[in-house]
Amino acid sequence: MTMTDVRVAPPAPEPEEVTDRARHERRLGLTLSAPAFLVMVFVTAYPLIYAVVLSLYNYRLTDPEGREFVGLRNYATVLTDSVWWSDFVTTLIITVASVAIELVLGFAFAFVMYRIIQGRSLVRTGILIPYGIVTVVSAYIWQFAFQLDSGFVNQWFGLGDFNFFGQRWSALFVIILSEIWKTTPFISLLLLAGLVQVPEEYQEAARVDGATPWQRLWRVTLPNMKAAIMVALLFRTLDAWRIFDNPFIMTRGANNTETLSFLAYRQNVTLVNLGTGSAVSVLLFLTVVIIAFIFVKGFRTDLSQVRGDR
Repeated sequence: MTMTDVRVAPPAPEPEEVTDRARHERRLGLTLSAPAFLVMVFVTAYPLIYAVVLSLYNYRLTDPEGREFVGLRNYATVLTDSVWWSDFVTTLIITVASVAIELVLGFAFAFVMYRIIQGRSLVRTGILIPYGIVTVVSAYIWQFAFQLDSGFVNQWFGLGDFNFFGQRWSALFVIILSEIWKTTPFISLLLLAGLVQVPEEYQEAARVDGATPWQRLWRVTLPNMKAAIMVALLFRTLDAWRIFDNPFIMTRGANNTETLSFLAYRQNVTLVNLGTGSAVSVLLFLTVVIIAFIFVKGFRTDLSQVRGDR
């Protein structure tokens, strides 16, 4: 065996040290966010704790004297009921479909708003207009457009007497479409904020090296927008997961279009079953926490590292 046949293991990488700047900015971030965090805790702590307490009781508002402690029985009832899982699947479909399409369209709009020179303010204002419309108003607009008797979509596309809200998948199509139209500007605005942070020197270096526009997108733009993409996806996913307005106004949950938030509303308000309704609300809150945890851990994004500090 010769010396060239012996493979020497590479030295173990030295642990990277956190710079003083990164420490200072983390402390500053905690200091600035602490007041808002404390106010949110103060405002939301009591309703959340009270909902947890109510979820442990068999309690109907129409029979306040019949309140009975049942422990975790309400949670078992909800999780073993097919209605919960059906609404879970419906919510998942709406969330995945709307967020995925909004991300693609949001990127397109963000690039347009970033690259356009002439009429930049007018274009940005036009793109952001749907997001400024109240969700309830937007839902009524889309409901009117797809109505069987008064809507104009069937007339424009020659669909005859097709009832979009009379079937599950066509109703979900309208709900998802209205969500995309309403909230795509929100994602595009967040992505635009990340896009302007990508150093132009990186783009120029990639052009000089002969990278195609597609290669520059995947190798330069997207890696430097990781934090913005994570924030946009996280906020929008959590918002879509709690969707209530559009299904409530368009279908009232008919044809298997009820979502988890709608289920909580129906149990608490319509059926005044505060025990089961509170259990649904707590489970919905836990799913939101799990989604946020998955996003944060999955992206593993640290803003100081994205900027280049340690």
